Amino acid sequence: MDDIAAYLKKFQKELSAGTVSLVLLAVLGQASEPMYGYQIAKRLEGAGESVLAGKQSALYPVLRNLEGNGLLASEMEPSISGPPRRYYQITSLGRAVLAEWTSAWHATRASVDTVLQGGIS
Repeated sequence: MDDIAAYLKKFQKELSAGTVSLVLLAVLGQASEPMYGYQIAKRLEGAGESVLAGKQSALYPVLRNLEGNGLLASEMEPSISGPPRRYYQITSLGRAVLAEWTSAWHATRASVDTVLQGGIS
């Protein structure tokens, strides 16, 4: 049984690596104002534990990568309750990429669902 759990954990890690960027862009694309990392993590927790798999710290390298690629912009703002916070917002390039990634996700999900449901001959 431990082998099965290990395979599941590996599968979830691989799947997560490909979807975290998509869900981060989606959250920021739906936001009415810039958000900081903890806010984003809390929003994702509301979507279900499997999105982040309990690793809030994994968000920050992905956010920095998305910003480095021009998909997000950020700004540091002072906080009255602690250290300054970095607020992120999606850029117009980020919105265009999100639309393409969303289409790719739907197509991939539909294909995988077809195979899993035995719909291939």
